[in-house]
Formats: sequence, structure tokens, C-alpha cells
Amino acid sequence: MYMSIQLAKIVENYFNRTNTFIRFLVIGLVNTCIGFSLILLLLNVFGLSYWFSTFIGNSIGAIISYTLNKIFTFKSNVSNRKGIIIFILVIFGSYIISYQLGYKIIHDSNVFNLDLYKDEFSVLLAAILYTVLNYLGQRYFTFQQVEDS
Repeated sequence: MYMSIQLAKIVENYFNRTNTFIRFLVIGLVNTCIGFSLILLLLNVFGLSYWFSTFIGNSIGAIISYTLNKIFTFKSNVSNRKGIIIFILVIFGSYIISYQLGYKIIHDSNVFNLDLYKDEFSVLLAAILYTVLNYLGQRYFTFQQVEDS
């Protein structure tokens, strides 16, 4: 948590004059790189399952995302009790929808005839879907209260 706060301060000083959308994209890039790298590490180096790897990678990314978006992107004063509950619901919903869909599209579809790297392509497609769903949820639910306060 301390490291996230320090990182937020460094990034804030550098991007202080940008709008919230640009900041959200930068934070999204940071947490996506960390989370996606962790997913691939768990999946390919440690040989853990698709579901465990994607859950852990996205959970770590979510912690980074919440902390940096609250402090840096939205400069939010929403209480952690309220913000974290909504954030978790959005993250969990985005995760379930996108990773189920990504897995089904690659594994159960005849459109993509991929014998090798099915899990990796599933993760990539799901990560794209997850990013879109997560942005929409955070923008219109989690941090909406901040804008209306």
C-alpha cells in the first residue's frame, strides 16, 4: 500500500496537468502490465490453472487500480468502506463476464482453430474485455459518487 502511494505521488507530479481520462489510462496501463505479467508468470512458469492465475493477477491489479485511481486519477474523498465495496463488485462482475467470455470464445468456438496457446489467447481476449467493462463500471459506479458530491 505504501509503495502504491509513493508511486501515485511520482506519477501525479509527472502527469499533474492531464485530465482524468488520461490519468485513468495511465493507471490502467500500470495495473494491467503488472496484473497481466503476473497472470502469465503464474500460468506459464508456475504451471497454475487458468482460473487461479487470472484471479490472482487481476486481484493484484485491482488493488493497485483502486489505490492509484482514488488518490491520483479522481482525487476521491469517497470512503474506503463505500468505495471498496462498489469497486469489488465492479471488478468481480467484470472478471466473471470477461474471463468466461474470453475462455468460451477461444476454447469452445470453431472460429479460432488454435491448438497451441489457447489459454494465453483466452487471457489476452479476456483482458481486453475486462479493461472495457472495468472502465465503464468504475466511471459510472465506483467513482460517480465523487463527481456528484
